[in-house]
Amino acid sequence: MHTCKWARRTLGLMAATALAGCAQTTLPQAAASPSAEAEERPNVLFILVDDLKAALGAFGDPYAISPNIDALAARGTRFERAYANQAVCAPSRINLMTGTRSTSTGIYDFGMDLRDYIPNAVTLPERFKQAGYHTEAIGKVFHVGHGSDDDPASWSIAPHKDKVVEYLLRESTGGQPTREEALFYEVPVPQGQDVWAYAATLPRGAAFEAPDVPDDAYADGRVARHAAGRLARLRDANEPFFLAVGFARPHLPFSVPKKYWDLYDPQRLPLPEHEALPDGAPQFAGKVGGEIVAYKPVPEGLGKDYPEALKRRLMHGYYAGVSYVDAQIGYLLDALEAEGLRDDTIVVLWGDHGYHLGDHGLWTKHTNYEQAVRQAMILAGPGTGGAAQAPDHVVETVDLYPTLLELAGISMPSGAQHVDGESIVPVLLGRPAQLQNFAYHSFNRPNRIGQAIRTERYRLVRWTHEKTGQVDVEFYDLKADPGETRNLAGTMPDVEARLAAILDAQPKPKSVNLRDLRKGSEQ
Repeated sequence: MHTCKWARRTLGLMAATALAGCAQTTLPQAAASPSAEAEERPNVLFILVDDLKAALGAFGDPYAISPNIDALAARGTRFERAYANQAVCAPSRINLMTGTRSTSTGIYDFGMDLRDYIPNAVTLPERFKQAGYHTEAIGKVFHVGHGSDDDPASWSIAPHKDKVVEYLLRESTGGQPTREEALFYEVPVPQGQDVWAYAATLPRGAAFEAPDVPDDAYADGRVARHAAGRLARLRDANEPFFLAVGFARPHLPFSVPKKYWDLYDPQRLPLPEHEALPDGAPQFAGKVGGEIVAYKPVPEGLGKDYPEALKRRLMHGYYAGVSYVDAQIGYLLDALEAEGLRDDTIVVLWGDHGYHLGDHGLWTKHTNYEQAVRQAMILAGPGTGGAAQAPDHVVETVDLYPTLLELAGISMPSGAQHVDGESIVPVLLGRPAQLQNFAYHSFNRPNRIGQAIRTERYRLVRWTHEKTGQVDVEFYDLKADPGETRNLAGTMPDVEARLAAILDAQPKPKSVNLRDLRKGSEQ
């Protein structure tokens, strides 16, 4: 593969960045097409990481040991203010793949498949496939489980799936299938039985285990090795590739080889400082239990009431998971370089949302608070900006759809879904002034939709009850109060009005009861 060869293609807008370090100084303006020679277009390696918040050295976390992701950030653009559109796995991945927010699709939960709601959607990999790319998925890309399925139209070949919930120690399961294994289809569900009903009959598995095993004893190690092998095959193909590789950790359970636990002293990891909802926030904005209590020995009840030893073990397990997945990403990136593909491949690292680690007394995700929605996002490779660039610009998941199409010289699809995102190529080029500088995200509660606007400094959340019309507001100044400890609604009317106007300008949200309404119309 020829270094910087892809820069001799279309993107006049990106010429300065794409040609940094290359001999050629001008770019032709013709758009790329499926018939263009493969070597004129960049490959895409899209790395998806489940539940990865910005708990990484490159993002300033003083505890995280993440040298491989840090090295990726050092040669690309690190987005300090990147936000998920919804802090739950299945909808967030549909946001990514369609460029469309949950409030625009009506897909707010598991078991709501893309094609049932927007049957004519053209997903991001599907658009690359239409443009002559080979598209392939390895590991967890779409959320498969909990009643949700993959999207065959997106891929050139059948996806290569591996486990999300996995145990190697008998004491973690008692030798029986566990409820989360069933929900992720890791164990067979009896024919004709609903997966949720079946899972409810099974015991909980452990929240963590630390066997002394090699990396590929768990799924993420196998995924990295399979993907590395595929890179060797794709290198010599006559078409560019869009390879999506999804890793499970640091998603629960924290099943991670012992050597990654050994990297950390749990007594030095930080315990949560503020274990209550923000003063003045509505109680329904938080949650009790949820995903975390699907694992033993986590008790029912408030997170603030967990024993300190359990909090430390959960914190330890999350960071061990970060370091484990970092090592697998390093293995994959080493393979990319060994195959001579680094200079011709756009690499995206994307955490599907953030994660609560006891802050506000909350664990995992499923809220509209900063720790649940702020995600890790890095772009590296041709056209993605200078080394170690870290713009302050606020971006959201749906922006990646138009951005990657523009970077590859592929037009937006016509007659498909409404796309909420906007290309952030100007941000990569250091010219963000023409773009919006806010992120929109949402999370719902029964009969309520919580819509939020996050700017560089503030977050406004407006909760609307769909039956009564009652509106509750949360407003936070994250410069003065980064931990979101106090709801300031009503104290800064001019700022709140400005953010409310931005919120009002967004497409009207679909009902949070859309699934129930559709079920009713089908009966």
